[in-house]
Amino acid sequence: MPNEDCQNTMQQLRAVVNQVNPCKTAEQCIQQITKNQEEISFVISSGALGQHLVPSIHGMAKLNAIYIFCRKKERYQDWARNWSKIQGVHTTIKHICEKLATAIKQCNQDHMS
Repeated sequence: MPNEDCQNTMQQLRAVVNQVNPCKTAEQCIQQITKNQEEISFVISSGALGQHLVPSIHGMAKLNAIYIFCRKKERYQDWARNWSKIQGVHTTIKHICEKLATAIKQCNQDHMS
């Protein structure tokens, strides 16, 4: 992803969530989720990284949802259906941000009740 695309993606995500923690490896992501025990986590992963990452994080209690972000949606859709926390394979960050906003709103409502 070119730097300008990356900055645009981060800007859109920061408009929706309190904190964005980019990770380059599955290990970094696992450490970040494990370290963040007080808050609910959402993960956005590429399809290729997700295939390595999802089996390791799917059972984590504080992980609410996983969103797969890639250009080749059809390559990962069948695989993604096998994991209940994966909330779809998306080709645009805008769509992920919309889904994230809805999920965060639901988490906040659940937390208040």
